[in-house]
Amino acid sequence: MASDSQSDKRSLKEFGVGPFVLRTLFADVPLSEDGTRDDIRINCVEYLDGHLYVGTSDSELLHFFQIPPDPADKSTAPTFILASRLRPAFSEPAGTSNVARPGVQQILLLPTVGKACILCNWTVTFYSLPELSPVFGAAQVKNCNWVGGVDLNGVGSGNDGRGESTGVAILLSLNRKIQVVNIADRAQHVKKIDFAGSTISVRRDSIACVADSRAYALLEIDQQLKIPLMSISSLDEAEPGNVVGQAQHISGSSGGGLLRSNSSAQSRPQAENPDPQAHRRGTSLGDFITGVSRRQEHRATEDEEPISRQPTPSELVVGQQPPEAAAGVSTPAPDGANEGQITRAVPTARPRPSILKPLIVSPTPEEFLLVTGTDPLEPGIGMFVNLDGDPTRPTIEFDRYPKEIVVDGGTTDMSSSQPSLTPEEGFVLASMGREFPDGIHYGLEIQRWDTDAAEGDVTKHWLEPPNTGSAANSPPNIGIRSLSGIEDTTSPEIVDRLCRRRFVPFSSGSLEASTVSLRSFDSRTASSMERMSKERELFERDTDSQSEDSLPDSWQATRNAEEEDYARRLAGTKARLAVWSGRNIWWATRNPLILRLDAQLEATVAAPNGPSAERRDLFAILNSFRNQEARSELEFLTFNYIRQRVGILLLASFLKSEDTPFSEPELRAMEEVLVESLLDPRVVLSLIPGVRNEVIETKRGIWIFGGVKSTAEGFISSRNFDKDSSTMASLSQSVLHFLRRFLTAWRRKKGFGSIPDENEVFRTVDAALLAVLLELDQHSPSGPAKARSVRADLYELVDSGVDCFNRAETLIESHHRLYVLSRLYQSRKMVADVLATWRRIIEGERDDGGELTDGEQRVREYLTKISNQSLVQEYGIWLANRNPKLGVQIFAEDKGKAPKFEPTQVVQLLREEAPDAVKYYLEYLVFGKGHTVYVNELVMYYLDIVITRLQTSPEARDVVMSTYTAYRALQLPKPSYRQFLTDNAPLDDEAWHSRLRLLQLLGGNYDYDLAVIRDRIASLSTTADDLLVPETIILDGRERKHEDALRLLVHRLGDYDTAVAYCFRGGASIYTIYQAQQGQPPASPEGLKAPKRRDSMPPTQDQQARLFHHLLGELLKLEDVSDRVEQTGLLLEKFGGWFDIGDVLSVIPDSWSVDLVAGFLVKALRRIVVEKNETTVARALSSAQNLQIQHDLIVRIEEKGPSIES
Repeated sequence: MASDSQSDKRSLKEFGVGPFVLRTLFADVPLSEDGTRDDIRINCVEYLDGHLYVGTSDSELLHFFQIPPDPADKSTAPTFILASRLRPAFSEPAGTSNVARPGVQQILLLPTVGKACILCNWTVTFYSLPELSPVFGAAQVKNCNWVGGVDLNGVGSGNDGRGESTGVAILLSLNRKIQVVNIADRAQHVKKIDFAGSTISVRRDSIACVADSRAYALLEIDQQLKIPLMSISSLDEAEPGNVVGQAQHISGSSGGGLLRSNSSAQSRPQAENPDPQAHRRGTSLGDFITGVSRRQEHRATEDEEPISRQPTPSELVVGQQPPEAAAGVSTPAPDGANEGQITRAVPTARPRPSILKPLIVSPTPEEFLLVTGTDPLEPGIGMFVNLDGDPTRPTIEFDRYPKEIVVDGGTTDMSSSQPSLTPEEGFVLASMGREFPDGIHYGLEIQRWDTDAAEGDVTKHWLEPPNTGSAANSPPNIGIRSLSGIEDTTSPEIVDRLCRRRFVPFSSGSLEASTVSLRSFDSRTASSMERMSKERELFERDTDSQSEDSLPDSWQATRNAEEEDYARRLAGTKARLAVWSGRNIWWATRNPLILRLDAQLEATVAAPNGPSAERRDLFAILNSFRNQEARSELEFLTFNYIRQRVGILLLASFLKSEDTPFSEPELRAMEEVLVESLLDPRVVLSLIPGVRNEVIETKRGIWIFGGVKSTAEGFISSRNFDKDSSTMASLSQSVLHFLRRFLTAWRRKKGFGSIPDENEVFRTVDAALLAVLLELDQHSPSGPAKARSVRADLYELVDSGVDCFNRAETLIESHHRLYVLSRLYQSRKMVADVLATWRRIIEGERDDGGELTDGEQRVREYLTKISNQSLVQEYGIWLANRNPKLGVQIFAEDKGKAPKFEPTQVVQLLREEAPDAVKYYLEYLVFGKGHTVYVNELVMYYLDIVITRLQTSPEARDVVMSTYTAYRALQLPKPSYRQFLTDNAPLDDEAWHSRLRLLQLLGGNYDYDLAVIRDRIASLSTTADDLLVPETIILDGRERKHEDALRLLVHRLGDYDTAVAYCFRGGASIYTIYQAQQGQPPASPEGLKAPKRRDSMPPTQDQQARLFHHLLGELLKLEDVSDRVEQTGLLLEKFGGWFDIGDVLSVIPDSWSVDLVAGFLVKALRRIVVEKNETTVARALSSAQNLQIQHDLIVRIEEKGPSIES
């Protein structure tokens, strides 16, 4: 696990979370020929094009050839076979016969020229590649400390970067000089550089960074310049004459042929005083070096191996001690160095600095990374300098001075272990020992070199060889090297995690195995489950018959192989770094992000933290790549894979979080993760008892990432998974609301082409969401849905259409939600089923939602929107039987989509199927549609209702008679009797309202059968006399029986105003027909015919006068004297113009006072006077007119003159 440098170091030991991982290159290398020696160790390793070269401490060079794995078995790794064991020739330096030999120290491969340089016991020999045959006549270079210095800028380009067209220039670090040699078909000495005792060199173009036993320096090979840099040990003082950062000229010689050193060679004095004309640099590293913090406390332990450079041959001659004994002890300087330098006076009380191994790498073409320190057990400091020796970036710190370092990656490193077209992270890997609570562990400290440590905490990672365990098993001497060749490797862990595998939600793959016995459910759920089982069988049979019957028996094995091939393609990586320890060699490859994050997940789950802390860590892992765009297909799948695993882990925590419930932000975040991860929702549902039975799995199965599959199956098999809870009622409200939001979000993905198994997925999603909403809606109040309520979501779900129609039908039926079922049918335009479901509700079948309010009206409105006439007829008849008034409107609807019904057909149909509705249909035709042709039939219906009521109900007869009495008792002025009936009509008295409509129709200008109506009314005489007085009056008026009509109006009703109106209208009706007739139906086309009777024309004045005369006679017969006098006086006063004064005086009783008729007499006399005057004027006008006519006649006669007739 990544860790700050100041954090507990134990966290650094977590395997798999760092940026690198070790993968076996060669296990159990046969270091000894007979296998009996255990003291041989690996010194160096090289690899190129399937050839592995291993240098041992036994002075052997082992050549192994790689055998590719079996193509048929892609899970196997390549193997190595031993091609040769070579003991390179070497010459022992004088006086070292009793000193242990280091063995093969370096292997330098030059693939561009097909040569290899081997440094064995300070002797360089040359061989051809790959078989390691000696070349150049078995030439040797003795007393060599280092072979290298190949131009890193020219690696793989075919030249050394210094202008040579062929060959590769290398640097041989001899005791006295650095020799430049060009290797091609032959080895040619190019020049010598005066730099004694060098032990390492790294070159970029003509600039080489080198080091001796004490300090680093930059060499300009072509110009023979040296720039002294910092000391290896920061406790060591700079040598006299060396000014850090100041360029100096150095001498050298050149000549042809190969330089051959002998064992008696001694070092020559190094120039003490540089040329005063040498270029002087203005930049000093002094302040930069001294600014580095150092820890001075000594932390050595007895089992720690000191870190120092390999001793040179000269040091072995003088010191006579192995390198392992050099820690903390002053080592004599090389002889050559002593000869060429002035001895420095060292205070006896001051300890000499430890000998530290110089370490140089070049992370970029313009930089070198150098390591300095104070002691092998103290921290080391990495400094970056450019080709001029100037510092380029902040330093980096190693917890201890490293034994070896390599760099990998960076913005310009195309030879890293994971080449990429995108900028890559740069890491430095350092081999060292680290102290842990259980002792010293040896491994690799890994950190970034391309970041600014000052911007934040430094993140370091610790990597140990596999199976290390405790400190006692930690192997020392861990070597690391960047190899010449690159190997394509595959990460099996990625294959295991990303390879899609079939997920089986139920142990036996069947519904029966996933549920408990149906007897354990309530009756509703049991029937639902039984029906679901049958539906599943039917669905699988249909699906199998269409697409899955053609699946071969081996289809699943084929699918597994295809998924593995795809995952293996993504799991490929490049390996260039080798790590070795003991008898094992590993590739140090970049640890893909998926494995690092997955290791963090494993560590989080395994940590003994509480649920809240675990959730917090899981969200932290997600946030580590939040808003990060995937740069490759592998990264895209990595993000999805991690989200899916985290989603399942969070869901498992959520399902068992009764004691530590999720906060609302956590719950929302979990839902977002599960949706964005594109994890098949069937997997999520299979983890939740109660809804997992909705999961639909066909023979093709559910395929998910292998790592996700393991996590899901682990939870299902754990004791936290409640296998006995198989009903929705067992789920808490929080789980149900989570499912509501999660499944709703998934439904929005319908139509996306990227969803595999779309049919099964969304059938499962729809069924589960419907089940959840039905369960939640049980607690909603009855009635229509409110905005943003569960019921509104339920309606939206069924209205938008569900893919699991049959299952939805079963679920809704089992919950007794018939109105919701009707909406489900409506979503499929299943009109007949919608109406049938509403019919069930209206007829009283159980509907727990209670949403269908005013159901009969809803049916009536719905029937106007459908085009199926047979359905309209069927449900119109049904509704007409239940609610005749409403049902008949369906057949009279003009705006419906169905073909219109003929009224005659409807009347006949209603008479047969719904006789109680005929009257209402006729009413609708007459009053609503104006079809007067049906007036007579409607009148008969009204008359039957009224007469039947009066004949069978004494109370009704009493009420009618009481209305006459009550009306006569009203004080004047009073409304008409019909208005009186209307105002006092009971709301629910059908007979009363039918009588009002009867009066309306009888009084209207319609044709109906008077004789039949008269006979029907007369039939009441056996029950009671004069029960239907207004109706009789209307009929008398139609039959010209005006005297009878007026008699009934005056004496039976006492409706004097209506009697006056009767006379004024000429006896046509007691209701107006010449003014705007309120409530009268318009005439139909059939009724727009010529008048059939005289009453249809306005009455003449003589007719009106005659009727008024009859009315006067009836008024004079009133029994009540006051009424008689009052009504007679009012009639004569208002309508005196229709009366003759003589006729009136002849009928007025002599006992009446003149005052009673004074008003009439005055008006009558005035009218007589007026008439007399008008007659006089008319006579005079007539006389004048006669004179004028006579004058005109005379004039005409004169004009014509006499005429003679023969």
